[in-house]
Amino acid sequence: MVLDEGTLPMTAPLLDTFNRPLRDLRISVTDRCNFRCGYCMPEEVFGERYQFLKREKLLTFEEIERVVRLIVAQGAVKLRLTGGEPLMRQDFDRLVGMLARIDGVEDLAMTTNAYFLPDKAHALKAAGLQRITVSLDSLDNETFRAMNGGRADVGQVLAGIDAAVEAGFAPIKINAVVKRGVNDHTLVEMARYARERGHILRFIEYMDVGTLNGWRMENVVTAKEIIERVHAAFPLDATSRAYDSETALRFKYQDGAGEIGVIASVTRPFCGDCSRLRLSPEGQIYTCLFAVEGTDLRAPLRDGATDAELSAIIAQTWQARTDRYSEIRGEGGAVISPDKIQMYYIGG
Repeated sequence: MVLDEGTLPMTAPLLDTFNRPLRDLRISVTDRCNFRCGYCMPEEVFGERYQFLKREKLLTFEEIERVVRLIVAQGAVKLRLTGGEPLMRQDFDRLVGMLARIDGVEDLAMTTNAYFLPDKAHALKAAGLQRITVSLDSLDNETFRAMNGGRADVGQVLAGIDAAVEAGFAPIKINAVVKRGVNDHTLVEMARYARERGHILRFIEYMDVGTLNGWRMENVVTAKEIIERVHAAFPLDATSRAYDSETALRFKYQDGAGEIGVIASVTRPFCGDCSRLRLSPEGQIYTCLFAVEGTDLRAPLRDGATDAELSAIIAQTWQARTDRYSEIRGEGGAVISPDKIQMYYIGG
C-alpha cells in the first residue's frame, strides 16, 4: 500500500476506555441559527447583540474534509452534519460533495430546521447527501412559534419537508423535543402527521444539554409516558434497535403504518453503547454531548501538522474517553458545570 507522506492507512475502529468503538461523527459547521428554540438558543441569551464565531475562526471546508477523512480512516462510517443550522453556512452543498467522496463513508446525513430546504434540497441531493432529519417540535403553530422564538411558522418547515421529499429524500426523520406543559399536548397529532406521510418520528426527552435552557427534571416527559400516550391512539409494539449504538428506542405501529422512536437519554441512558465523536465549528473534537472540554485540532491544522500527527491526536482523545454523563446523572451523581458545552455549538 502506497501512502502520501504523513498519512495513515485505514485502521480498525478505535476503542475508548469502555471498549466503545468510534463509529459516528457529528460535524457542526456553524454556531449560527435562524431560530431561537428555548432548549437550545433561548432568545433572552442569543439576542441581536450576541456575538457568534467570526468567519476566520470557523474551519474551512477543506479543513473539515481533511479532519473527517482522518476520523473515517480510524473507524467512523456514519457522518451527520449539524449546527446551529447547517444551511446557514454559505455554499454548504459544496462541503456535502467533498464529504460524500471520502472513501469509507457509508452514511451521510444532515439535521436541519428545514427553513431553507425549499431552495436547497435538490442541490444537496445532487451533491451526495443521503438522509435528512428535520427538527419540528409541534404542528400547532402557536406552540411551534413559542418554542422557536417566533422565528418561523409551521407551514414554512412543512414546505421544507415537502421539498426534501420531492428531491428524493425518503424517509424523512422528524425530531421533536418534548417539554411538559409546552408541547406535550401535541404528541398524537405529530404521530398522526408522520405516519400518514411515511416519515419516521423521533421524540426526544428534554435534556440538560448546556447550562442556558433552565432544565429541570419536572419538565421532562419520560419515554414511558410518551409511548403510552401514542399507544393509546395508535397501538405500538416494541422492536429492536437497528444497531447497538442507535440512540432511539424503537416502536412499530401494529397496523404496519411505520414506526416511531424515543431518544431517552434522561430516563434510559445509552452511554454504554455510545460511539459518537463531535467536531465543533472551530475545530474542537468532543467525546460527549455533555462535555466540558474539547481537544483542539484547528491550531495544529493551521500550524502545519501532518496527517499522522493529527491522527495521533484524534486517536489519543478517543482512547482516553471515559464519558458516561447520562448514566451518572441517572445515578444521581451528575453535577451541572458552568463550562458545559452548549447544544447550539455542537449539535444534538
